[in-house]
Amino acid sequence: MDPYDFDYDLLVELTETHGPPGYEGNVRDIVRRELEDEVDRLESDAMGNVVGTVEGETDHEVVVAAHMDEIGFMVRRVDEKGFVAIDALGGWDPEVLRAQRVVVQTEQGKLPGVIGSVPPHTGGSEDDDEREVHDVRVDVGLPKDEVEERIDVGDLVTVDQRTEPLGVCISGKSIDNRVSVFALLELARRVDDPTATIHLVATVQEEVGLRGAQTIGSDLDPDLALALDTTVANDLSDFDEYDHVTDLGEGAAIKLKDSSVITNRKVHRRLREVAEREDIDHQFEVLPTGGTDTGGLQRAQGSVPVGAVSIPTRYLHTPTEVAHADDISGAIDLTAAFLASEDGTHDYTL
Repeated sequence: MDPYDFDYDLLVELTETHGPPGYEGNVRDIVRRELEDEVDRLESDAMGNVVGTVEGETDHEVVVAAHMDEIGFMVRRVDEKGFVAIDALGGWDPEVLRAQRVVVQTEQGKLPGVIGSVPPHTGGSEDDDEREVHDVRVDVGLPKDEVEERIDVGDLVTVDQRTEPLGVCISGKSIDNRVSVFALLELARRVDDPTATIHLVATVQEEVGLRGAQTIGSDLDPDLALALDTTVANDLSDFDEYDHVTDLGEGAAIKLKDSSVITNRKVHRRLREVAEREDIDHQFEVLPTGGTDTGGLQRAQGSVPVGAVSIPTRYLHTPTEVAHADDISGAIDLTAAFLASEDGTHDYTL
């Protein structure tokens, strides 16, 4: 029996698809496929952002955005022994890269590889604690001359990890932020004859500086913008409750701030009012570090009132991110209810 009240297979497809910053094409294909029959207009731009528009009864316009890219790497060179040197696309802790399977996206197709680790039998590496991402090498198990034939500088590398149920949760790579792209696609199915015109936007290059959101905010010039993203859940035994940020299973998170934005207080108060009215479990997010598309949307075209709904996630920016199924459903329910009541009469000026 399927324990989820949403399209789990689509979520798996999204999270297992490879799409680092600037190279989100495979994810973009899924987004286009799923939005095509649900929106009135489907467009994309030169950066690769996808915009699905549902026309409303008024000229009040709302953007709801979720970024498609996952953290990954770009090939810098093949070294003298045939190992592949890489450069980070997004924020990685080099410690989590030991003993990981990866995929190199080459012109000839996918090439499997591994990031190895020195065995304990030989005492490990003396400089393990000082290793940076640019020190990491990918082993594709081929002689140097064949590696040079098949892999070019600029090829992309992503972690290869399956998405699996984990109790009442879901674990896999790129939960950040494919789970929010999934929410965006679910919203497209629910938005029906809205009062406001709704732009459902899958953005690019968030992990390297909120770049897609900045251009979308300028191109569309919305009256209101909401971002959907994951957020930190440090609800582990070795963290004080004060440092949890959010807790899995406690509901969708209404963002108050992160490093890129302080959300409009009238927007986040209305999100809270909607959650309370609809009896949707929710919590509040004050994220000390880390930025999101919310910041890019807020400042792209003068000033725009912004809010954000986040999905609590453990182990962010690792190959084993974990989100709770109820929080995923709650984020979709909250955003859908908010959009249904967004008619242009709410005043967000401060």
